[in-house]
Amino acid sequence: MTARHPPPASAPVVVLGGGVVGLSAAYHLARSGVRDIVLLERDALGSGSTCRAAGGVRAQFSDPLNITLGARSLETFREFPARFGQEIDFRQVGYLFLLSSPEAVAAFEAGVALQNHLQVPSRMISAAEAQRLSPLVSTEGLLAAAWSPTDGHCTPEAVVLGYANAARRSGVTLVPHCAATGIDVTDGRITGVRTQAGTIATESVVCAAGAWSAEVGQWIGVDLPVTPLRRQVLVTEPVPDLDAHTPFTIDFETSFYFHGEGRGLLLGMSDPEETPGFKLTRSDAWLPRLGEAIARRAPAIGEIGIAGGWAGLYEMTPDHNALIGRADTVAGFLYATGFSGHGFLMGPAVGEVVRDLYLGEEPFVDVSSLDAGRFATVGARPELTIV
Repeated sequence: MTARHPPPASAPVVVLGGGVVGLSAAYHLARSGVRDIVLLERDALGSGSTCRAAGGVRAQFSDPLNITLGARSLETFREFPARFGQEIDFRQVGYLFLLSSPEAVAAFEAGVALQNHLQVPSRMISAAEAQRLSPLVSTEGLLAAAWSPTDGHCTPEAVVLGYANAARRSGVTLVPHCAATGIDVTDGRITGVRTQAGTIATESVVCAAGAWSAEVGQWIGVDLPVTPLRRQVLVTEPVPDLDAHTPFTIDFETSFYFHGEGRGLLLGMSDPEETPGFKLTRSDAWLPRLGEAIARRAPAIGEIGIAGGWAGLYEMTPDHNALIGRADTVAGFLYATGFSGHGFLMGPAVGEVVRDLYLGEEPFVDVSSLDAGRFATVGARPELTIV
């Protein structure tokens, strides 16, 4: 499918990527007074990683910057219907990390202390209390759990719709089904974006292209070390007597997780044998490992039928942290990508950060440590709580 209408001939800023990060950035830029912004999306809005996400939103991270971005975004998710006129089915049921090794307990104790210092109300709880919160859980082998009641989950498609409508109302031109094919640079400065439907003259580009960002960077010689990695999600048939307050529950040892989805459950798990690539078809190869994790941690789920599922892409970086910043070698190129599974939940806050970077103002949190050039130094900052 091609764009219904050709993009404008010029724009002060062109945003590449129509997921939550790109839409949030475009919206915040427009609200700050930047006029005639164009956002390009190669397919339908949200069709990349955003609308294939599990929908979790949280501030439970091990890195202070990620905690701050998550907490700021949670404020937006809580207020989304009032601010954007769009229901997103936000369920503030909490996040529950199940811990079965002394090392994991120690790491999460440190994380909770840091989160509390940053005003996130997480706490360590016993295995018995974890089971009371998430009744499908088996406590066998569990030593403790980490719990934050202000986390939860919402519907990515609804968030995309809310941001898209708000961006349009603010004057952004959204151009879905129109892939960018290159970026023109003259004397070290961006001068245009080439698309399937013509060239847009511009001085600034925001790369929010998710798993496709490495290619965008290659167009202008900027290294964005983002690797696509398939993650699969399943949805079960209705679960009898499902507790409506079931939290987003994660077995940290295996990464198996589940949360309520309508009358059933949404569940998934990372596959250690998955290989990088733009693979969006479902595979059964991971199901035996998933079955083993379910049998150990939530055996009742093994008795429930599977109603459907899908595959999406994580946009992985070497240290599982985002790339946010401005290129040093090409004037006018900004990027916000490589969130390694956390782009949806951080999107609202990241849009604010991109706005401030473009305007030359100081963001609400210092993101300089997320510069893409950190991998050439000792600047990598691993994130513990990848799911």
